[in-house]
Formats: sequence, C-alpha cells, structure tokens
Amino acid sequence: MIDEMTRNPLRVSTDEVAGPYLMVTVEQLESVRKRLDDHEVRYWVDGDAISLDGEPATTVVNFGVAGDAERIQAILDEAG
Repeated sequence: MIDEMTRNPLRVSTDEVAGPYLMVTVEQLESVRKRLDDHEVRYWVDGDAISLDGEPATTVVNFGVAGDAERIQAILDEAG
C-alpha cells in the first residue's frame, strides 16, 4: 500500500519492547484496517491521532510482540 501523504510505500516499523507497528493517516486507516482484517491480522489502533504543522492526522496501528512484521509488510506490499 502507498502512504497517501508521502506517496511512498507504507512501512512496518519494529520496536524491541512493543513489537511491530505502523503509522498511518486517519484518512487511510479504514483501507489499512480492511486489508489487515481480510488477512486475519491481529492489531489495535491507538485512541489518539496527532497532526503536526497542519499535516494530516496520523495514528499508530500496533501489532503487539507476537506480530510478524515481515508477514504484515508483505500483506501491505501486495495491495500495491
């Protein structure tokens, strides 16, 4: 999937303590959620969204320590 704000591919980031996560704009969140749900990926979305310097609001999709960053990235990449 392409990040609607940067026009670059969405990238799953990793954190040694919290596990993989994805930062996504609120506007794109629904399409990301649908893609993850279609592939039965477990996740939760932060309750807060942040907008800096007039940019679109961004939130974090968390996959937890059991999340498979490579699998999630492949699912997002398949969407184009």
